[in-house]
Amino acid sequence: MLLPERDYRRFRLKKLTDPEFSHLKYLLFWPFFGAAFLFVERFYKVENYYSVHCFLDDYIPFCEFFLIPYLFWFVFLIGIHLYTLLYDVESFKKLMKYIIFTYSFSILVYLVFPTCQELRPAVFERQNLFTEFLKGFYEFDTNTNVCPSIHVIGSLAAAFTAAKTKGLDSPKRKFLIFTVAILICMSTVFLKQHSIIDVLAAFILCFAAYPFFFGKRDRQKSTAQ
Repeated sequence: MLLPERDYRRFRLKKLTDPEFSHLKYLLFWPFFGAAFLFVERFYKVENYYSVHCFLDDYIPFCEFFLIPYLFWFVFLIGIHLYTLLYDVESFKKLMKYIIFTYSFSILVYLVFPTCQELRPAVFERQNLFTEFLKGFYEFDTNTNVCPSIHVIGSLAAAFTAAKTKGLDSPKRKFLIFTVAILICMSTVFLKQHSIIDVLAAFILCFAAYPFFFGKRDRQKSTAQ
């Protein structure tokens, strides 16, 4: 049974610079990212958005039931943060460094190359709890700044971290976690929130960044041997 690596009951703000709790400073990125994303979404003036679309998008049917894995993304991402904070602080640091890089890079892309998608259905073929929720969700969540997909990046970040985290790195748990990540990625296109291009762009960014943040420990181990 794993025991927590830190006793956060002892944490005080004045201890934020202490080695025991200094990793918590990485969490300050989240309000910064929230403000940056709000800026590009609501306040950054864009004369023309580039519409993202490819022929594969036309073959993917809308399926409102993918709302379940789509919303589970929040549980997935928050869960890996909490788990690593408690049981594997080094993995938490890698997760945050990876997210800081990939999310910040995405914000820069949105500023330089603003994108949108025009894939959402005008009318829902079925009326149920899921489509009722999506009506309001579509109004709240704009169809801009979609490439690369933040949803996909966050899912892969959580999965990559879990694969190298104590207590989560067994074959069965890895399979389950990556299955959840794949379903979340799929949900973005089945809900018409993203184009396949947005997903592929996120995959390229994530796999390009992977060796710089998650390969370090493996390289250190092989060097030591």
